[in-house]
Amino acid sequence: MINIKHHGATTGVTGSCHELVLDNNTSVLIDCGMFQGAEASGAESDNLKLDFPVTSVKALFITHCHIDHVGRIPSLMAAGFNGPVYVSKATARLLPLVLEDALKIGVTRNTTLIRQFLNLLSQQIQPVEYKQWYPVESVEGLRFRFKPAGHILGSAYIEFECSVDDKKEIILFSGDLGAPYAPLLPAPQAPWRADRLIIESTYGDKLHENRRNRRKQLENIITHCLKDAGTVLIPAFSIGRTQELLYELEDIIHRQKGSAWENIDVIVDSPLAAKFTQHYRELSTLWDAEAKTRKQHGRHPLAFEQLITIDSHSQHLKLVNYLKSSGRPAIVIAASGMCAGGRIVNYLKALLPDPRTEVLFVGYQAKGTPGHDIQKYGPTGGYVHLDNEKIDIRAGVYTISGYSAHADQKDLINFVKRMRFKPKEIRIVHGDKEAKQVLKGELKKITPETEIIIP
Repeated sequence: MINIKHHGATTGVTGSCHELVLDNNTSVLIDCGMFQGAEASGAESDNLKLDFPVTSVKALFITHCHIDHVGRIPSLMAAGFNGPVYVSKATARLLPLVLEDALKIGVTRNTTLIRQFLNLLSQQIQPVEYKQWYPVESVEGLRFRFKPAGHILGSAYIEFECSVDDKKEIILFSGDLGAPYAPLLPAPQAPWRADRLIIESTYGDKLHENRRNRRKQLENIITHCLKDAGTVLIPAFSIGRTQELLYELEDIIHRQKGSAWENIDVIVDSPLAAKFTQHYRELSTLWDAEAKTRKQHGRHPLAFEQLITIDSHSQHLKLVNYLKSSGRPAIVIAASGMCAGGRIVNYLKALLPDPRTEVLFVGYQAKGTPGHDIQKYGPTGGYVHLDNEKIDIRAGVYTISGYSAHADQKDLINFVKRMRFKPKEIRIVHGDKEAKQVLKGELKKITPETEIIIP
C-alpha cells in the first residue's frame, strides 16, 4: 500500500516536507522546507538538517517557494538527491532567488559555492504548466498535475494519480492555499475528487476579516501615522505579502488624490522583495481579472510614483537613521516577515522605542519569533530581544489578519466541501495544535465518513 511520511510541518507551521512512498525503493518528496522560530529547536544549524534517508527519493515537487517549503533543498542535494525538481513556471523563476538568499544568510557567503549549487539546481528544475498531467521521470504508475493555489505567484496544489494493482488513487497535497478575494491572484478552485488529502491548517481555527474592512484598517492606521508624523513599519515576506500590500496601497493613494497620501513615501527595503515584485509585474498574465483591468486602464499597481526601492546596505542604514531623527511620515515594508532577521530588525531597534512609530503585522507570527513577541507584548508596553538587545516597545502595534496569504477556516472547509467526491482520508498538517484540532472537528461535520488524521 502507498504510504505517506511527514518530515516536517507536523508540530507547527514550518518545515513542510512530505514523502509519498510507493514501495521500499521508490518515493517522491513534496516540499523540503526549513524550520523557523521555536520549531527550529533554537540552534540555527538544526533547521537545515534532514532526519530521513534520501536514497529512495526519485523526484521533488515544490508547491511554492516560501522558505518554510524550500529551505532544506540544499541539504537534500548535498545528501545525494539528483532527481528532477518539478515546479510551476513562475516558481522556476523565483526559486533560485529564494535559495541564493537563504544560502547567503544561513550557510555561506562563498559566491563560488553558491553559484555551483544554483547551476546544479538549474539542471534539475523541470517547469510544468498548470492543469496538465505529466508522468514522473523514472517512476512507473505515477503521474501528477499542478493547479493554482492562489497563495503566492506560482503556488500550486498537487494531484498525484497512483496506479497500483490495477487501481487508481488520487492523492492531493494542498501546499499552502490562498484566500479568495485576495489581491492580485485568482482564488484556488477545489478539485473534482481526492481519495487522500494532505491539507494545511495555518488558520484552521480563525476567520479573516473581509477585504474591504482590512483595506479600511490599513488606510486608518496609516492616516493615524500621517497625523503623528511617524513611520509605519510592516514586516513582510518578500514573496506574496509585499506585492499584495503595494497593490492595496496604490489603490488607496489613487482614491485619495489631493490629500496628504499623495506625499507619503512607500519604501520597499528588501532587494529580494524588489526582484520578486519585478517578476510579479512581468508575469501579469497570472494576475486576477481585477488587477488586469487596472493595468489596462493605465494604472501601475506594482510600480506607482511614491514607490521607492532601497538597494544597498549603506542606503538602508542612512534611511534608518534619517527616519529615526526626522520623524518624516513613511511606510516601510521590509523583510523578514517574522522579524527573525533581515533589514526590518534595524528599523525595529531604532524605532520601536518611539511612540510615533506604528508596527503593522499582516502575516502569521510563529511562536519563538521576535514578531510573535512584539505582537503579544507590544500592546502592553513590553519589550523584545533583537540581536541580543532588550528593546522597549513604545510604538503602536497592530495586526490585520486578513492580509494573510493563507486560506482561513471557512476557505479550507469549502475546499473540501466543494469536492464532488470527498476523500476517504484527510491528514491535517502545517498548523498549531489548536488550529488542527478545531479544523478536524469542523471537517468531521461535512465528511463524517472520512478518516481524519493529525500526524
